Amino acid sequence: MIKLSAFPEQSQLERCQNKISMKIAISGKGGVGKTLLAAFLSKIFAESGYSVIAIDADPDANLAATLGFPHPERITPISEMSDLIEERTGARPGKSVPYFRLNPKVDDIPERYAHRLDGIRLMRMGNVKPGGSGCYCPENALLKTLLAHLLVARDEVVILDMEAGIEHLGRGTAGAVDALIVVVEPGRRSIETAFSIKQLAAELGLKKVAVVGNKIRSQSDRDFLVSSLPDFVFLGFIPYDQAIVDADLANRPILEASSLVFSTVKDIYQALLLTKSAPNTKVKK
Repeated sequence: MIKLSAFPEQSQLERCQNKISMKIAISGKGGVGKTLLAAFLSKIFAESGYSVIAIDADPDANLAATLGFPHPERITPISEMSDLIEERTGARPGKSVPYFRLNPKVDDIPERYAHRLDGIRLMRMGNVKPGGSGCYCPENALLKTLLAHLLVARDEVVILDMEAGIEHLGRGTAGAVDALIVVVEPGRRSIETAFSIKQLAAELGLKKVAVVGNKIRSQSDRDFLVSSLPDFVFLGFIPYDQAIVDADLANRPILEASSLVFSTVKDIYQALLLTKSAPNTKVKK
């Protein structure tokens, strides 16, 4: 069993970083390991003394289960809290109203509605209707305002686990993101998704895009990713470990299953701290 609290004494850099916030968004093709990375980083930041809010913004919500929250199926997404949405926007989801509040009060929601475990506060966002759907509904107004508050106003670490895109981000919030991490695995579809996400990020003015390679079985896997993504900065490469799969199948704590994966993500955590303190720092490929 890996004890996440068994860290060496914090460096001067880490003690300094504990006084500031960091906002991390994680995206990539479905199944590449976004949630696993988000969970490991949430645990490592929390155990390192940071105040952490983990946001599950993927409709296929698995972050709570990966973090080890009991009964994750009972966690209600914010987008489905009809009473809260009506209270804050003045309109109940699904009902036709002439107007509703576009900038509702949200600053108390993390304290009142987040679920807590081992120093991590977790919130499930639920679905956000895309901008081109022709409907800006009250639940969208609440989610967008809440996310803007989390990314812009909160002085803590916010880790956002997203689907294969960046629909939850807008021009007003993208600038607050310290790192958009695209998780990739050896495979063409994963590479194509990475380029698509980078293009979407550029359109929002988000330039702080980095890559983490996952499910790396050999040096050739690593070389494939580096050669396929020549203009990306790599934060690290997570090795494939069957122990993670076995733990998931046996319903054992996933974050305690692999010392190899844990050690690699700890290095990624350190790379993020360096990126925050020196924005122009590039991680070696």
